[in-house]
Amino acid sequence: MNPHHPAIDAARIELLLSELRLPGIKGLWPKLAEQSDKDGWPAARFLAALAEHEMADRVRRRIERHLAEARLPAGKTMATFDFEAVPMVSKAQVMALAAGDAWLDKGANILLFGPPGGGKSHLAAALGLALVEGGWRVLYTRTTDLVQRLQVARQELALESAIAKLDRYHLLILDDLAYVTKDQAETSVLFELIAARYERRSLMITANQPFGEWGRIFQDPAMTLAAVDRLVHHATILEMNVESYRRRSALIRKRSAGRPAASATIRNTQSPEAE
Repeated sequence: MNPHHPAIDAARIELLLSELRLPGIKGLWPKLAEQSDKDGWPAARFLAALAEHEMADRVRRRIERHLAEARLPAGKTMATFDFEAVPMVSKAQVMALAAGDAWLDKGANILLFGPPGGGKSHLAAALGLALVEGGWRVLYTRTTDLVQRLQVARQELALESAIAKLDRYHLLILDDLAYVTKDQAETSVLFELIAARYERRSLMITANQPFGEWGRIFQDPAMTLAAVDRLVHHATILEMNVESYRRRSALIRKRSAGRPAASATIRNTQSPEAE
């Protein structure tokens, strides 16, 4: 058989692309080769088209990996966040934060304050998703879960290593700071995480209580002051002091489904001070 028979050439290309680990090109080259032959492309155009598709495929697969590792709660996106329910939060500001470059490059933080059900976790997750889609690495976790992991690492004399491994994430989203067990050993590992990431890697923290109540989290006053100082030094603070976002969303869903909202009531809150 002719060693340059098209079928043999195609089989060799498949093997070579597998060896070179170029799955994007491997999946697409027959179609592009057919189009190239049909339209009489110069060789450089064919090669450029293959390389562009491989690059786009790698970006897509990297984002898929980063989305899987981020552990973001499902369905919490910018598109599903009701900005009208939190009028004190600027949508333009949030969209600028979602771009990420300026604040993540310098290890700045975002702090979201507000009552339970006020939309903090949804907005934090939506920002996390937008950032992952923009190429950043993010980890979303309940604060208590991460603190317990770091506690175990400390007991195994591996706390420094565990915190260093978190450096691969440009952003850690710590949801529900208030639910950290008020135990000196646990809050000290949280402080060490905050101190280690200071001006290097970013944190996004949601909390029910403003700073004045953080003495209940960090029992030592000096540690409380030091933690707050590091967090706010380069920070954007979003205060979401509104009627329950969760309850309001449920009420809107019920109304749009044509069912009466039997028990849900919404107070008319014109401003953050109304709460």
